Amino acid sequence: MKYLLLLLTLAATPAAAQISVEDAWIRATPPGVKTAAGYLIIRADSADRLVSVTSPAAERVQTHITVLEGDVARMREVKGYDIPAGGTFELKPGGAHLMFVNIKAPMKEGMTVPATLKFQHLGEIKMEFEVRPLSGAEHHTGEHHEH
Repeated sequence: MKYLLLLLTLAATPAAAQISVEDAWIRATPPGVKTAAGYLIIRADSADRLVSVTSPAAERVQTHITVLEGDVARMREVKGYDIPAGGTFELKPGGAHLMFVNIKAPMKEGMTVPATLKFQHLGEIKMEFEVRPLSGAEHHTGEHHEH
């Protein structure tokens, strides 16, 4: 019984709660595209919920998940993500991701994009996403052809 009380006391210490954000990146966008997908890994030592994301680079940022309906992957907006205690929540291509809507300018490789993550318990974390190139599987503009 003492052991349980000790655990509860430790869990109730707000100073111990930590969230870290790792490997935050946005996929570069071709000209004219108004949305960009963002990915990151969130680690939390106490359960929390990412409730919203804002960025000066976009009109709004939505939290999306990818749902398989038969053979078709569809994006669906959700009201945030639950982060498990002592665990990680990974936003990755083909899974959960942030959708930057009505971006103010194209996301170019090498840029950094500021954003604020708002958590239910821990409040706001300011961070930056790194813009990475479109992968080989993505649409190419054809400007790299060798003759």
